[in-house]
Amino acid sequence: MNTAEIDRISDEIKAELSGLRFGKVFQLTPMAFAVDFFPHSGRYLYIGFGPRTGRAYLIRRRLKDLERVSVHQTPFIIELKKIFAGFLLVDIFRMPGTNVLRLEFNDADGNSLSLAIQLGRHRPNVFILDKESIVISSGKADSDAGQRPGDTYKAPEDADPSEEGFKDPNTDSLSELLDAEDTARSAAEHFDLLAAEARRTLNNEIRKRAKLVKNLENDLLKHGDPDIWKRYGDLLLANIGNLRQEGENFIVIDYFDTAMGEVSIPSESNASPSDMAEVYFKRYAKARNGAAAIAERLKLVRSEIDAFQARMADLESAVNARDTEAVVRFLPQKKPQKSKANVKRDTSEIKGARRFISTDGFEILVGKKAVDNDFLTFRVARSQDTWLHAADYPGSHVIIRNPGKKDLPNRTLIEGAQLAAFYSDARELPKAAVRYTARKFVNKPRKSAPGLVSLSSFKTILVEPKIGDLTST
Repeated sequence: MNTAEIDRISDEIKAELSGLRFGKVFQLTPMAFAVDFFPHSGRYLYIGFGPRTGRAYLIRRRLKDLERVSVHQTPFIIELKKIFAGFLLVDIFRMPGTNVLRLEFNDADGNSLSLAIQLGRHRPNVFILDKESIVISSGKADSDAGQRPGDTYKAPEDADPSEEGFKDPNTDSLSELLDAEDTARSAAEHFDLLAAEARRTLNNEIRKRAKLVKNLENDLLKHGDPDIWKRYGDLLLANIGNLRQEGENFIVIDYFDTAMGEVSIPSESNASPSDMAEVYFKRYAKARNGAAAIAERLKLVRSEIDAFQARMADLESAVNARDTEAVVRFLPQKKPQKSKANVKRDTSEIKGARRFISTDGFEILVGKKAVDNDFLTFRVARSQDTWLHAADYPGSHVIIRNPGKKDLPNRTLIEGAQLAAFYSDARELPKAAVRYTARKFVNKPRKSAPGLVSLSSFKTILVEPKIGDLTST
């Protein structure tokens, strides 16, 4: 970006965002983010400081689209949000003689901060500066003087304010042109990544099969020539009465040769001619059978290589046509992750709990022992289920299950409280206090005894300890 373009961007940002409050930040890539300003004007400030070029301009996006593409926030963005919270954008200008765009902010107490954005192709970066222009933090670390935290900020000495422009100077909105260019470049880069991944996938498949072919051919060599093994076996048996042994070899007459010359057949130590004949016949059978199986396997693998090479040619045609949908079809299909099914807990299998049905049809579970109470509360109950326990007396944990998250009828609450009082040491009292709360407010203190819990919020109800007309199921 040249100085004229930076000045135009400065004017566009000032006209749209000046006087607005710094708001939410969306991390788009490790070196790019978008800032919302309040009251929301419909546009966001995009800031990029990647390796190629520094950018700052206005963009239009739907909130859900920004949220969808946002990535994990870097420490710089976290610090940026914290420092600028509540500050108003009061001025935007290009620092004289540089390619640095500076945004000045004030808060209600008169405190000042600024962002210095180094634009263009030379050392793109973004800096948080205090009111004295001291560097607080930067998007990318820089060891040069004036660029380090604690230094007084100084633009790069060799910044080129006359950097060549590349935009139509007559356009109404330079931000829209920059956004369109970056969007197109991102789409092209994304396409190239897809194409590279597709090529890599097909090449990997071809390489795997080429390696398999080599291994099969080596196996074939290890088996040897079955005709030779059979010939050795036949000759040993045919010469059993007139062969002679020289060292580790048997010398026999080659009846398969018209000249009837002698041939040397390798032998194993202390093996008789008949034993070696049997060895060679076994090698013959193994080599013959193996050769047939390997040949069939080689044929199949080579046909697969041909198929993948044909797919590679089709892929290159799709790449040349810039057909994204066609390229995607060459990528390996991701296996759908097996979602963890919402396993319905069958309370009939919970041996440590009594089960009742309230008058209104709600399921009420009552723990039996201390360990059963823990299991019932922290393994069976859901966050919106109602939890009850007698106040100040040892007793059972009681859960009123509410999978539909309906309003709990008062009658069911009383019945659950009566059960909590009855299955506690307050059973003999005419009236007992029972605490109740949503399960999400029940916590288990670290290393506490079974059944012991703490409540972050609860209410109390006074009831008569009894089972009443409820029946256990």
